[in-house]
Amino acid sequence: MRVRTRARELALQFLYGLDVQGPDYRDRLDAFLHEELSGKPGEPEATAYARKVVDGVMLHRPAIDVLLSEAAQNWGLSRMAAVDRNVLRIGVYEMLHESEVPTKVAINEAIELAKRYSTEQSGAFVNGILDRIRKDRGLKA
Repeated sequence: MRVRTRARELALQFLYGLDVQGPDYRDRLDAFLHEELSGKPGEPEATAYARKVVDGVMLHRPAIDVLLSEAAQNWGLSRMAAVDRNVLRIGVYEMLHESEVPTKVAINEAIELAKRYSTEQSGAFVNGILDRIRKDRGLKA
């Protein structure tokens, strides 16, 4: 598995936990990443990128959630499955704030996360929301 893909998976797992446990996260993030990645190939890179994604999502979460609410039209964030909501947050964060990640890659990685960790329909749901945001923001595919 590619390093950034693994980092995204860990970021998703941690962000999902935040939805359930609350926002006091920084100390737990370091322990979580150490437990999951210690001694494994790509550990430094995966740890750094997972931290960057979690911190970036948390920093920009209010604005990201507004974009998601607008794009999801008849789906409030609270109605979305927690996994889908956090996959979408990661996708939007990468699309808007990670210039070295092409928009297409951010969307495709989010779709794969949704397929792997959520329901059969989640990939299409995530694709539709992220593509709408991409178009609304005038981002290149």
